[in-house]
Amino acid sequence: MIETDTSFYKGLLDHMSDGVYFVDRNRQILYWNEGAYRLSGYKSKEMLGKFCQDDILCHIDATGRRLCQDGCPLSATVETGESSEAKVFLRHKQGRRVPVHVRVQAIRDTAGSVVGAVEIFSDDSAHYEAHRKVAALERLAFLDQLTQLPNRRFVEMSLRTALTEYQVHNDPFGLLVIDLDQFKEINDSFGHLIGDFALQEVAKTLTGSLRPTDVVARWGGDEFIAIIRNMNQELLKELAERCVTMVGQTSFPSGDGRTVALSVSVGGTLSRPSETIEKFINEADERMYSSKTNGRNRATTE
Repeated sequence: MIETDTSFYKGLLDHMSDGVYFVDRNRQILYWNEGAYRLSGYKSKEMLGKFCQDDILCHIDATGRRLCQDGCPLSATVETGESSEAKVFLRHKQGRRVPVHVRVQAIRDTAGSVVGAVEIFSDDSAHYEAHRKVAALERLAFLDQLTQLPNRRFVEMSLRTALTEYQVHNDPFGLLVIDLDQFKEINDSFGHLIGDFALQEVAKTLTGSLRPTDVVARWGGDEFIAIIRNMNQELLKELAERCVTMVGQTSFPSGDGRTVALSVSVGGTLSRPSETIEKFINEADERMYSSKTNGRNRATTE
């Protein structure tokens, strides 16, 4: 049996910055230190008695693979008795992903049999951030600095790829052209810093309104483009109207007692055989202007 007297472990382990927990052969959690709480947001009382395979921390690797289902380093050590380690992302109690470096050692009884394992996980944010910055520098040619969205060059490249895939595999996709309403008036009334902030707020709202597989980019000025994969007319209309609704509910204080209210006009179109990028964009752009002339804060997809 594994000694589970927490008073023994607390003096040694609770002041560690690393997270530490013990499991038995069934991967039931027998001990959970304060470092584990600080990194994960889960207190000891929430974790003791639970099983690693309950997947509370939802460990994934850099490709998004769920390690509890395939490739769990803790399970491997319990089964083989050999040490293991991995760089993974745990899901914090508040929902965000935290990069951690995991190291696992077997726990053996006096006869040398594996009776459990101890996992030590440490914050790997600094290492991950360094790699992220290198990757970001490589993407600078495709990044709009103000909104942190992909830029016009990236859109043109992505559209060429999407059109080729459509022509070869018949994978339909849609395009939304999204324009911030009365952007000039915002700049004139509140100043260019507020105008820039308005563009940033629209960028974040559009990203949150569409699906993870959709590409949202800044086309230029106050105009954005979204490339929508696996699309039909009904879904295109639904997503376009969702963008209008979500931005239309966005506002922020200007700092001088006034409120800046935002809205967008949207035009959308579906891909067609043998269509050029220019014609595709122009059609969505014309529908966006139709939304403008019909009162703004609306979407036109047909």
